[in-house]
Amino acid sequence: MIPLDRMLLSGLMLLIAQSAHAVDGQKVFTQGGTQPGATACLACHGADAMGLAPAGFPRLAGLPAGYLAKQLHDFRSGARSSPVMQPLAKALSEDEITAVTGTLAAMPGPKTQAIGRSQAASDVGERLALRGAWERQVPECVSCHGPGGVGVGVAFPPLAGQPAGYLVAQLNAWRDGSRHNDPNDLMGHVAKSLSAEEVTAVADYFASLQPQEARP
Repeated sequence: MIPLDRMLLSGLMLLIAQSAHAVDGQKVFTQGGTQPGATACLACHGADAMGLAPAGFPRLAGLPAGYLAKQLHDFRSGARSSPVMQPLAKALSEDEITAVTGTLAAMPGPKTQAIGRSQAASDVGERLALRGAWERQVPECVSCHGPGGVGVGVAFPPLAGQPAGYLVAQLNAWRDGSRHNDPNDLMGHVAKSLSAEEVTAVADYFASLQPQEARP
């Protein structure tokens, strides 16, 4: 029989070893992963992960870890296409993905105004966002993405305050099929039903809903 003190010592050493090999999500975010292609997230998404609007890089801070992990896996598989994100996602290990998405989810995100679908819509982008175009079977964006486009759960990301250029790029990717990581192809149908002018208008509308304050 193994003495109790030896068992305790072995357990402690195992915990120390596991801790030493644990992936630090903050380190992945600020310095990158262990592989050369796994560059630091902050290089494009900012030190606060709130995105860089002029370059079209979206906010990641405060998004659900499950949503972020799915997008990284979709970049790996090609369901989402990006010359920057695809090689980066492939260079991250599963542990690094889990760690960095958890870190990003815990970072302070913005507080956006909740705007209901019944509010009067004064222009094309606002009308599509709040009322949709049901004559074309296009639902209002807020029916899935929440009041004011604040996001709902792990399936529907926030739109409010994201860069217009990023939103336009994603809608166009849904339109041309280069992005197809929606199991029901809901976004494919919506995007293909919109004109180029409507895509720009609805993207500009959500980009104009700037965060009011950081959440605690």
